[in-house]
Amino acid sequence: MVRLVGVDLPRNKKIAYALTYIHGIGLTSARKIIEVADIDSDTRVYDLTTEQGVALRQTLENTGLKFEGDLRRFNGLNIKRLNEINCYRGKRHRNSLPTRGQRTRTNARNRRGSKKTVTGKKK
Repeated sequence: MVRLVGVDLPRNKKIAYALTYIHGIGLTSARKIIEVADIDSDTRVYDLTTEQGVALRQTLENTGLKFEGDLRRFNGLNIKRLNEINCYRGKRHRNSLPTRGQRTRTNARNRRGSKKTVTGKKK
C-alpha cells in the first residue's frame, strides 16, 4: 500500500489515476508529476518499487503546490474571510446558494439540496 500526503492510494489503478485521489491533484498535474519522477504511466500502484515511491514523495514536496489538509485549510480560510467581511459572495456561501451568478429559480439543486415541497394555500 502506498501512502502519499496522508492518502492511501488505490492499489489496482494506474499511478496517474491513483494520484488524483489526493485533494489538489488533477489528471494533468498527476501526469506531470509522474513524468518528473520518471515513472512509466502504465505502472499500477501495486507494481511501484520503494525507489519509485520515494521519488514520488520528493517530487510532490518539490512542486510547491498545496495538497490535502493545507489546501482545504487555505480554501476554508478564504471562505471564512468572505463571510466575515460580509461581501456578496460571503452571503451566498452563508446561505448555501451559488456564488458565481447562476440562476436559482430553477436548477441549482446540488447547491441548494433536495426539493422541499410547500403545500398550497387553501382559499
